[in-house]
Amino acid sequence: MTKPSKRRSKPTAPSGTPTDAGIDPATDSLARTIYGEARGETTQGKEAVAAVVMNRVRRAQETGGRYWWGATVEEVCRRPWQFSCWNADDPNRKKLEAVTPANKAFQACLRIAGQAIAGKLKDPTGGATHYHAWTIRPTWAKAKTPSAEIGGHLFYNDVE
Repeated sequence: MTKPSKRRSKPTAPSGTPTDAGIDPATDSLARTIYGEARGETTQGKEAVAAVVMNRVRRAQETGGRYWWGATVEEVCRRPWQFSCWNADDPNRKKLEAVTPANKAFQACLRIAGQAIAGKLKDPTGGATHYHAWTIRPTWAKAKTPSAEIGGHLFYNDVE
């Protein structure tokens, strides 16, 4: 009989992305989403992306999970084709998978994610569940009025 190894493997988030010790998977997923989508934005821009995720989670929970985008922070962040930074062919994917808490920008994302999950983050988007860069116009945004413009993103609270 062999002795079990005392070496512990690094915990992983649902997609297999390693998480750092002491960071719960929901906070890690949200922080990586913020980092991938808005690391170049101001604090308010990062908070706005976090608010979109939390608004989706809240809406799904209020309706018994009937929304297609998932009902938990991890499901919402990693739902295919929702946040482009998680798309396999997006150049940000490798960056968000490789970043560690030693990175100053990621530290800010971790702080914002923790505040959002704890319910301590003010929503600057007016309840938005969707956003896009102001340089593009996705088909779902046609005939919609943004609820906020923050940094390089337009936010919408009227998309189902």
